[in-house]
Amino acid sequence: MPDDEENRFSARAARYVRVGTGVGAVAARVAGNRLFGMELDRSKNAAELARALGGLKGPIMKAAQLLSTIPEALPPEYSRELSQLQSQAPPMGPGFVRRRMQAELGPDWQSRFKSFEATSSASASLGQVHKAVGHDGRQLAVKLQYPDMQSAVAADLGQLRVVFALHARMDPAVETGEILKEISERLKEELDYELEARHTALYGLIFKDDPLIRVPEIVPELSTKRLLSMTWLEGRRLLEYKPAPLEDRNQIARAMFRAWWFPFSHYGVIHGDPHLGNYNVFEEDGKPAGINLLDYGCMRTFQPKFVQGVIDLYRGLERGDEALIVHAYETWGFKGLSKDVIEVLNIWARFIYGPLLDDRVRSIAEGTTPGEYGRREAFTVHEALKEKGPVKVPREFVFMDRAAIGLGGVFLHLDARLNYYRMFNETIEGFDLAEVAERQRVAFEATGVPVAR
Repeated sequence: MPDDEENRFSARAARYVRVGTGVGAVAARVAGNRLFGMELDRSKNAAELARALGGLKGPIMKAAQLLSTIPEALPPEYSRELSQLQSQAPPMGPGFVRRRMQAELGPDWQSRFKSFEATSSASASLGQVHKAVGHDGRQLAVKLQYPDMQSAVAADLGQLRVVFALHARMDPAVETGEILKEISERLKEELDYELEARHTALYGLIFKDDPLIRVPEIVPELSTKRLLSMTWLEGRRLLEYKPAPLEDRNQIARAMFRAWWFPFSHYGVIHGDPHLGNYNVFEEDGKPAGINLLDYGCMRTFQPKFVQGVIDLYRGLERGDEALIVHAYETWGFKGLSKDVIEVLNIWARFIYGPLLDDRVRSIAEGTTPGEYGRREAFTVHEALKEKGPVKVPREFVFMDRAAIGLGGVFLHLDARLNYYRMFNETIEGFDLAEVAERQRVAFEATGVPVAR
């Protein structure tokens, strides 16, 4: 598709109208109520906002779901509504697919494959996947980006500012400027399939010969900036294992834990979206053996010192070392923290780190469901920060938090019972900042992943 898609005013304007009408109506009501001193009906406004976004699909849906997992990015009523939205968009039909494939690979695109299924096997917010077979006989997954996504993302990010402005009028406990910047960068990155190919290669290097995690291989000659062809990894959906024996569910949870924590602690990179559609389970001898990591669009790299901060906070909480805790927050980028605000932040930190500090076999959280994971703690933080804050959340925190909440939800789906303390300590054993920096440098150079900023 031509590069001028990025600047198509008509597509962008149409998107603004569709997003802005619903969002703007809620914003106008909030502004009016504040102007005349009237009480806000947050539940009603939140439901209307969710309906406005839910009719749209696309990139703003990904952002809305992300916001619902960050404590205090939005008021609790809004988080609850937005967390229930689905990000899938209607798939493109065969005629549309042919035109898109021709735009990416040329008029003879079909001859580049031994076979290609015109009907998609999966669809998401930014693109859809087709099964194909290469001339070398390999089964392929071909990920094709929807048209006009540059325009859609640009329009949706503009409307996100309206959503954040709503929050700014509702007793904000968190300054959300850095959150918006972070979401904007990551969404724009997801449109770049060449970058996703490099991230896939990075994970292939990290998990080479690992028995628990499999990574697809990219087929460069069948890939472009908006088309990504990779080897097909066969597996079953994770939710199919909910009734499986505990041993099987624990095996999947162990693989998930390693897939997220090992790259972060050893290479300073994390998969920012543990969505159920981003992986599946492979079996050996009829039993679950590990996971296939399928999607590398939502990635976040970190400077090694940030990784050090995560481990320092863990050690500080473990030892009750207040100075180390404060140092960790400052390493993350929190500034000007009072003692009261630190105590509030520790509420959330103890929730996230809680299972990792508890040396016993346990569930990730007792008495909660995947959809409600972290809600009670987030509400407590909200009430406290309204009084003690606001606090400015560093950008790096956004996807670390998203990954932690998403991963916890997966463990709850599985009802896994593991010793998370031992698993985490085995992962970070022998951590050395200089070694992580060197390991990251070598791996990033080898795969072309940009250096963490």
